[in-house]
Amino acid sequence: MNLLNVFSDQDSTAPLQSCNDKQEISNILKLVGVRYEQWSANAKLSDTADQAEIIQAYSDDINRLKQDDGYITVDAIALDASHPQKDELRKKFLDEHTHGEDEVRFFVKGQGLFSLHINNKVYEVLCGQGDLISVPANTPHWFDMGSQPSFMAIRLFNNPDGWVAHYTGDTIANQFTRLD
Repeated sequence: MNLLNVFSDQDSTAPLQSCNDKQEISNILKLVGVRYEQWSANAKLSDTADQAEIIQAYSDDINRLKQDDGYITVDAIALDASHPQKDELRKKFLDEHTHGEDEVRFFVKGQGLFSLHINNKVYEVLCGQGDLISVPANTPHWFDMGSQPSFMAIRLFNNPDGWVAHYTGDTIANQFTRLD
């Protein structure tokens, strides 16, 4: 299920706007510079697929993104509730941070909650299988995979070092919804 809730960054209790229509979500996010699309995520992958298998299964889509948007580094992340470092990994993404490049994720399986802090609003985007989201460079945001994660996602970067976060020090993420 896809869901977008938009809040004032001063009030996490009552959404200003809420919708679950994928096209409407895309249109709303486009107005604030966020790319949100639905792609086919039908490759047959086992629950234990490794990074190489995930990337190979979606190599045509990855190559198209690399060619169109100049991404140079690609990886895949697969986490489930049995992962021994799930709590540490979750904590790493929960605080508000930015990146010097776009943060691009394509969800192959499962779900995750992106929260974007833009223009005094918080856009909570529940992403699921088949969703591609690109958070613009320098956009404050956080991500929650939940206490019992279950997702596979492909990540694309312009930076050869991959995922590099710059934490803002703002505690706003603690005031908003978690995945569970």
